[in-house]
Amino acid sequence: MKEVSAALVIKEGKIFIAQRPEGKPLPNLWEFPGGKLEEGETLQQCLKREIKEELSLDVEVGDFIMDTTYSYPNGEFKINLYRTYFPENAEPKLNVHQKFAWVAPEDLDNYEFPPADTDIIRHLKITKLK
Repeated sequence: MKEVSAALVIKEGKIFIAQRPEGKPLPNLWEFPGGKLEEGETLQQCLKREIKEELSLDVEVGDFIMDTTYSYPNGEFKINLYRTYFPENAEPKLNVHQKFAWVAPEDLDNYEFPPADTDIIRHLKITKLK
């Protein structure tokens, strides 16, 4: 099973999501940024590294929110979602993704996500976010 860390970034009640690029697995789908755990890393270190690579931001990783497991044809993935904080007034630079958006939880259904994110989205829509 592959371990993945994903960021839940909330600003003014909206959640940060990013659109996966063409030419990569699951192209054009929206996701919570993050990536695969590398050997010798903690999940938090993985998330900090991935966000730096993907968005050129040094983030603070907060509390663990939840995890979910999903099996794709190319393997099983465990997604670990952490509350993550962007630096104040920082603008993400899209090094990997095509677009980003700040979305209210109730509007997440208007964006197409990978199947592995279904449980996360369900959780976010019923949880009061701050």
